[in-house]
Amino acid sequence: MADKSLHAREDAVSSDDDGPMPMPMQPTKKKHKKLPFEAAYVANLPCAAMYERSFMHRATVSHVVVAPETQFIITASVDGHVKFWKKMTRGIEFVKHYKAHLEEVHDLAVSADGLRLCSTSADRSIKLYDVLSFDMVNMLAVTFTPGNCSWISAKGSIEPKVAVADRNSSAVRIYTTANEPVHTISQLHAAPVTALTFNPVTNCVISADQKGIIEYWDADSYRFPTDRKVAKFRFKGETNLYELAKNKTYATAIDVSPDGKSFVVTAKDNQIRVFRFDTGKMRRKYDESLAVFEDAQADDTLHLDAIDFGRRAAVERELANSDVVSNCIFDESGYFILYATLAGIKVVNVETNKVVKVLGKVESSDRFLRLSLFQGKPKINTQYEKHLKAASGLKHEAEVMSDSNNERDNIDPTLFCTSFKRNRFFLFSSREPEDDEGEGASAGTGRDVFNEKPTLEEAQVATESSTAKVLGETAIMHTTMGDITLKLFGKECPRTVENFCTHARNRYYDNLIFHRVIKNFMVQTGDPLGDGTGGESIWGGEFEDEFHRSLRHDRPFTLSMANAGPGTNGSQFFITTVPTPWLDNKHTVFGRVEHGKDTVSSIENARVDKSDKPLTDIKIVNIDIF
Repeated sequence: MADKSLHAREDAVSSDDDGPMPMPMQPTKKKHKKLPFEAAYVANLPCAAMYERSFMHRATVSHVVVAPETQFIITASVDGHVKFWKKMTRGIEFVKHYKAHLEEVHDLAVSADGLRLCSTSADRSIKLYDVLSFDMVNMLAVTFTPGNCSWISAKGSIEPKVAVADRNSSAVRIYTTANEPVHTISQLHAAPVTALTFNPVTNCVISADQKGIIEYWDADSYRFPTDRKVAKFRFKGETNLYELAKNKTYATAIDVSPDGKSFVVTAKDNQIRVFRFDTGKMRRKYDESLAVFEDAQADDTLHLDAIDFGRRAAVERELANSDVVSNCIFDESGYFILYATLAGIKVVNVETNKVVKVLGKVESSDRFLRLSLFQGKPKINTQYEKHLKAASGLKHEAEVMSDSNNERDNIDPTLFCTSFKRNRFFLFSSREPEDDEGEGASAGTGRDVFNEKPTLEEAQVATESSTAKVLGETAIMHTTMGDITLKLFGKECPRTVENFCTHARNRYYDNLIFHRVIKNFMVQTGDPLGDGTGGESIWGGEFEDEFHRSLRHDRPFTLSMANAGPGTNGSQFFITTVPTPWLDNKHTVFGRVEHGKDTVSSIENARVDKSDKPLTDIKIVNIDIF
């Protein structure tokens, strides 16, 4: 009986365990991290989707650096030339041009106080410059091939030092103003140094080599820093500094945040890694490799045209097989990083781990590489600037004043970028490029300034660009039944598109009716008489056909010229509503409908009389050309 009652009690307990339980606690939602005053920080960053201006070198631009303290921009090209530019209230002005080196520039570095510049080259020379006087103050002829360089002195240092890496060995040499190095670091790395930068807050240098090893060393003792407030670790195994070596890659560029607490590494594997300086731990990692973009394109999250993406991917593969270097930089707050990718320049909030904006995504012809950022308030001689602008005939610069009541008006955050195989560097600001061509010295240049004599190819591109503005690329036809957006093929059919665009701009097509509408075939208009017998070209009379093998009547919503036989094009045109291959090589295809296909279908389905004319007039209100 005792056993039975014991089993009964056990069954009761078991029954209680199997009974209804209270509702489980809901998992607490993880709060998204927010950055206080994020909007203010973002407002002090460039925001334009397109670059505002570009300036030329005679060869491919390889480097661009900004000296924020002295507000100079320095650029270098693969032919060894170095140029100085001054930041103005709006944009920049050219200052000086040096034929500094006989061969390619390997690196360009500006000191923390913005007073000094160093350039290294394949011609085995190191050149030192005074930025404020934009003067070359020393030329060092060396017995090795100098590579990366970095000034390693604090602001106000009496005798500034520059560290220069050997491209063919692991040595790093320290120079002052003498021709011989004051110190050589030969045992720190086991491979050539590929990235080198100075952390002025901690007085430490961060260097990385071809084996992926990252090292810290003090700028005075040239040894690992002993101050535990600077580096809180004793052994590298406590950190993530072996991250690159583990992934069999190496750093191509390093940048330190303004507060010295973080640094970002751009690696050959197209990954961006953000580290905490004191612990050596990795905070963030962003994969910007081609495979990631291919997956995004396949998932339709990248939103790039297939042909455009294919071209960008081809450039990316070519870039991966070259020695060209890109970089990642911090903004002045230290909360944001900026780096160039296949799809434009990303601005990432490191604190919230979110992409804030993408610059230059629409600039499909450029793959941006090196970046440098200016965020200060330009310190300029306003009278001198007024004189410059008056001399160049720029209308909008008349508003420059010496004393502005609104300081925000004078802040001009500008991002300077190089691009793959381009002899230009580009300026992104808070302004989109202007529509007008300007006057005076800038007349006819647009946003791409020809400050150097253009090559034959560039001159041809410029001519094509000006022609494209006359021709137009897109037309929006406003009708009484809705709008129709047309893509125009000016490159393939220049005379036909010029005829159409000029007529549209001259309001020739305004209030003309669709005089011939045939269901399951096409809709026709463009005749000022309204019966299919009138109309002429902009040159008077008729003009010849422009057939192109890639432009066929192989799909509906094709824009084509109406005619009465070979070489009889005037002003009339039609839009097909079905494939009409029998019209190939008889009528000139010069556009396609991009948007408003439903409007074309509505016109097609209108009731017509025996001569295919709609019973109720359907008119073109006007046509806008872009």
